[in-house]
Amino acid sequence: MVETSVFENAFVEDFDAVSRGFFYQSPWRSLWTQGCFSRLTTPVAGAEQPDGAFQCQLRQQFSEAKQQGIQNPIMVGAIPFDASQPSALFIPEASHFFDRQQLAGGFTDTPLPTVTSRTALPDHAAFTDMVAQAVNATSQGELDKVVLSRLMDITTERPVDTAMLMRRIINQNPTSYNFHVPLPDGGSLLGASPELLLRKQNGEFSSCPLAGSARRQQDRQQDNAVGQRLMHSSKDRYEHKLVTDAMRDVLQSRSSLLSVPETPQLVTTPTLWHLATWINGEARDPRDNALSLASLLHPTPALSGFPHARAQKLIAQLEPFDRHLFGGIVGWCNEAGDGEWVVTIRCGTVHNTRVRLFAGAGIVPDSSPESEWNETGVKLDTMLRAFGLQ
Repeated sequence: MVETSVFENAFVEDFDAVSRGFFYQSPWRSLWTQGCFSRLTTPVAGAEQPDGAFQCQLRQQFSEAKQQGIQNPIMVGAIPFDASQPSALFIPEASHFFDRQQLAGGFTDTPLPTVTSRTALPDHAAFTDMVAQAVNATSQGELDKVVLSRLMDITTERPVDTAMLMRRIINQNPTSYNFHVPLPDGGSLLGASPELLLRKQNGEFSSCPLAGSARRQQDRQQDNAVGQRLMHSSKDRYEHKLVTDAMRDVLQSRSSLLSVPETPQLVTTPTLWHLATWINGEARDPRDNALSLASLLHPTPALSGFPHARAQKLIAQLEPFDRHLFGGIVGWCNEAGDGEWVVTIRCGTVHNTRVRLFAGAGIVPDSSPESEWNETGVKLDTMLRAFGLQ
């Protein structure tokens, strides 16, 4: 395996080829890969256990890769929302780490194919009815929170060039976790996630869940006021606390040290304000790797709800589609156990002329069906902007 920290001058010029493989851009360590040594399509259910079946299979795959001359094997790819479903993970033949800053401003914006149709799934009436049912369920005490999502199906007049789309995503979202994952069916999963699920280096780990959102404004004074309203919103603070409390409970037994601040902070994307909390800790078990800790957390209440089992059951009842990789996680883990996984949101899949975009929102007793429709619409804007459709 070739692993480099020096960014080759030819990288931007050859970005079309680079971005059609696994591509992952992060403020910590950015990565692109070449080739595929082996695939791991086995569901990752149970991967939170260091001695579980999946982790044993992963170690075996790493060993076989090293026997074939790959010096520092790494696993990359995507894991679905439902960890019992097949994953889209693989060990590449070569990997290259780079500094994301060396991509800043490196691309000329180019247009994408003309969109010939857009279809919401479900439509406005069906989605707001879903939310109303979920509000009733949370109000009746059946669960505290559930995350409901919707899709947008787009058709283009000619196949979408995913390299061109990635250029636009990077230009428009320079601080996000930008990713491209080649899928076994020939399609691609790509997006600009704002949310870090788990980063691990040596024995230390970090997570930064987002829960609670508000649309940004062009006027700076109005925009700042929106952020302050979000920070003091009892509905959004309640939703956020459900997430951080649940993550604290899950991580406590696996940590020798754990810090979960009581008060969230404000973070921004080009379209939204978010409530965020940086969680930091040290793993108690040296056998834990980035994947085992990420699997322990996935999916967090920010993507499913709380309690998880009840939320997942209600999602299956209300959503008229299977999320598959949407609402899952994307990232990497190396043989030493280091790695990073982000939540698969602000994303879509592309297959020739067919594009499917995804967005979700957390539903609690104070949620308004119309507001949640609007919030998911703003979240769809990240990918719609890449197509020039916002």
